[in-house]
Amino acid sequence: MVQQERAERTRQSLMRAAAEAFAEDGFVSTTLSTISKRAGVSNGALHFHFANKHVLAQAVEAAAVATLRRITHDAEQRQDSALQRLVDATHGLLGSLERDVVVRAGFELTGTAPRREQAADLYREWQRWTRRVLHTAQQQGELADGVSPAQACAAVVAATVGFEVLGAKDPTWVSRRTLGQYWELMLPRLAAPEHLPALAPHGSVPDRNGHHHPHRTNRSSCFGA
Repeated sequence: MVQQERAERTRQSLMRAAAEAFAEDGFVSTTLSTISKRAGVSNGALHFHFANKHVLAQAVEAAAVATLRRITHDAEQRQDSALQRLVDATHGLLGSLERDVVVRAGFELTGTAPRREQAADLYREWQRWTRRVLHTAQQQGELADGVSPAQACAAVVAATVGFEVLGAKDPTWVSRRTLGQYWELMLPRLAAPEHLPALAPHGSVPDRNGHHHPHRTNRSSCFGA
């Protein structure tokens, strides 16, 4: 049992070291020696757990996908409003990008690594979920007249992916404040007027410091007026 626990700790250390290297230097530039050095283990120990760099990248991607699915699952459990589920999930995603190097590396691998067999695609995973929740919003009458799920999905995915890319160099792009300001601008165009007052652009759950953000109560307040 102790040996298994030690092996699992080594495996997790290697995955984290790989994620840090992939996030900073990209897949192509990262070497196995760099990863083993970061993890504080020998090259032999690395090869015991991961046959090559591609297998290690797959493990990082799989962990990032699992986190993304947990974020969307948690958002779905909390809200009856599809639009609020979407808002909360974007806050969960950008929060993870800010504090979890494995998630950052997963997106880095999706965006820059050469396509590999069985490679995950976090962008597509996020796009599929966003499209699905916006279709639900349409069915529930939450979308404003003239707004289609496809249009809204394109706008939301483009923005969140843009925040992810910019956040790699400047963490303020993935902050709760920045995303909340985006939703303050976006929701009045996206949501049907009767649903808008109940929506919280800064999220309906406590922020990363445990603070609650109030719901906006009218269209003008969504712009900070």
